[in-house]
Amino acid sequence: MTAGVAAIDPALAAMPAALTRFIAKVLSEAGADARSADAATRAMMHGSLLGVDSHGVRLLDHYVRAIEGGRVNGRPRMRFVREFAAVAALDADHGHGALAAYDAMRHAIGLAEKFGLGAVSVRNSSHFGPAGAFAVEAADAGLIGLAFCNSDAFVRLHGGAARFHGTNPIACAVPVAGERPWLFDMATSAIPYNRIQLYASLGKQLPDGVASAAGGNDTADPSAVEMLAPLGGAFGFKGAGLAGMVEIFTSVLSGMQLSHELLPMGGPDFATPRGLSALVMAMKPEAFLDASAFRDGMRRYRDSLHASPPRTHDLVMAPGDREWAEADRRSVEGIPIDPATAEGFARLAARFDIPLPFARADR
Repeated sequence: MTAGVAAIDPALAAMPAALTRFIAKVLSEAGADARSADAATRAMMHGSLLGVDSHGVRLLDHYVRAIEGGRVNGRPRMRFVREFAAVAALDADHGHGALAAYDAMRHAIGLAEKFGLGAVSVRNSSHFGPAGAFAVEAADAGLIGLAFCNSDAFVRLHGGAARFHGTNPIACAVPVAGERPWLFDMATSAIPYNRIQLYASLGKQLPDGVASAAGGNDTADPSAVEMLAPLGGAFGFKGAGLAGMVEIFTSVLSGMQLSHELLPMGGPDFATPRGLSALVMAMKPEAFLDASAFRDGMRRYRDSLHASPPRTHDLVMAPGDREWAEADRRSVEGIPIDPATAEGFARLAARFDIPLPFARADR
């Protein structure tokens, strides 16, 4: 999410390897099988490493509640229920959304290698975390990746006064020879819901025009938020339209429930599966043009973008630049943990008798 990396007090941090072990162990103790624990951990670590803290390891406590409550099947038997040329449909058996999305993207990559393009619709899924994690899966294989997911209604329409769409993210990752992928990962709301929780944990006020209280009136108080605004501010019809596009690609194409028909992510019901849906796509560049021409085009595009005159003294960044730089920094300095997440980790560590992964970042 190129809007920026959330500033978190770095006094408490966890090194990536220790944090990965801690999360995987907690999920296993909570009832997740090895594949589910690995997929959920990978997705959360993608978010936290790249500075997308709203969709990173702070989701661990929520996932434990969902698995233990029965909302998420910790040992799913996922299966492909439809295949037609370059298109397939995956039934996730109400398993963890990250496992479903990774499995779907790997299948889409195989289809794209054969047909030039692969698309997999996912049904009976659950929250999958950062959409960019699954788009990057394709880019790491040399393909262009796209990922979409719907979620429970928390975003008002442009000019609306009630929740209608989910945050309905869009992610795209494109390989760049010799460099990290070009990565675009956005919610179609002005701000993702988990970032509201993050701001509340940090005791920060929200930016103007990103969230609304009851009746659709804007608020900067995280505790007063009843709904999010669509992306675009005064031109929020664009964000609302993009959210609708994602709704069609995910819930409509999968035959699942629309966002406003889904049970809320925050409960109180953690026993009933929510039946989220997703769509992932992979495109093989060489199906469209010579590999060398594609590599040259992406290189010229990115170089030209970086060379574009900035409005201030800061450099112009391509989508993903900020996030990959943050990943490099956090790989060395550790991943900062916000207070609410740290408290959740402490409860889980005590309950499952697992050592905490924290290190002092100011050492």
